[in-house]
Amino acid sequence: MSVTDYGAFVELEPGIEGLVHVSEMSWSRRPKHPSKLVQPGELAEVAVLDLNPAQRRISLSLKQVLPDPWTTLSDRIKVGAVVSARIRNLTEFGAFAELEDGVEGLIHISDLSWTQKPKHPSEIVHKGQLVRAVVLSLDGQQRRLSLGMKQLETDPWMALDSKIKVGDTVKGKVARVVSFGAFVDLGHGIEGLCHSSEMGGEEQAGPKPLEAGSEHEFRVIRLEPAGKKVGLSLRTAPAPEPPPEKTKRPESPSTMMQALSSAGLLPAEPAPLAPAKPAAMGGEPHA
Repeated sequence: MSVTDYGAFVELEPGIEGLVHVSEMSWSRRPKHPSKLVQPGELAEVAVLDLNPAQRRISLSLKQVLPDPWTTLSDRIKVGAVVSARIRNLTEFGAFAELEDGVEGLIHISDLSWTQKPKHPSEIVHKGQLVRAVVLSLDGQQRRLSLGMKQLETDPWMALDSKIKVGDTVKGKVARVVSFGAFVDLGHGIEGLCHSSEMGGEEQAGPKPLEAGSEHEFRVIRLEPAGKKVGLSLRTAPAPEPPPEKTKRPESPSTMMQALSSAGLLPAEPAPLAPAKPAAMGGEPHA
């Protein structure tokens, strides 16, 4: 009979009208105005949600006549599956993508990219864009579906420790300078931090000035792929300390004397005399 901003009034019989709220018009589409879905004079099949004769109110639904796609979604889509979806709406915390009529999933802003850190999802995706994503979680009862785009690629941080090691020299471009140091772009979305204390020293005529966009060679002093941290330094690596010298153990005097005697440098020691037998007293000893 009529269409308003919040829904459509439907005549069930002369003198009796019910309201189809805009939220009950479709499982999938969220129109800016109900007139995008229905027009006055149309015939529609509706479901009665609530009946209150005392208040002369009837609540109706268009979408309840149709099957709810969420009830059978787990039969068609599994966690870990790769799906195609179209971006329908953008918010500060992510993008809503429609997989099929009535089913939308959320791609959280943190699941858009491994390397990019956008302030808003519009920096990576836009409305109407068709994207591929991985199903991260699915709750049909709560009508919640989580998707991820970055999961289609390997996290570059996880492969970092196979490419560089602590002590290696790497080339990087200064991405931005902050009060405590400089963040350095090492490529493939990896950034390392060169703290101000690692930019030089007295032996190097003070810290080297770093400017955004300048390229330098840095030494890797810290590597934590799990924590997404790379520590860099412009300081020269300290020279390794020499191994301690082995001190000779002094020979004992007796060992030294024997060696000199064997070499003929000392006279041989006289053989010790055998002790004298005591003389017998009073002739032959008794048996």
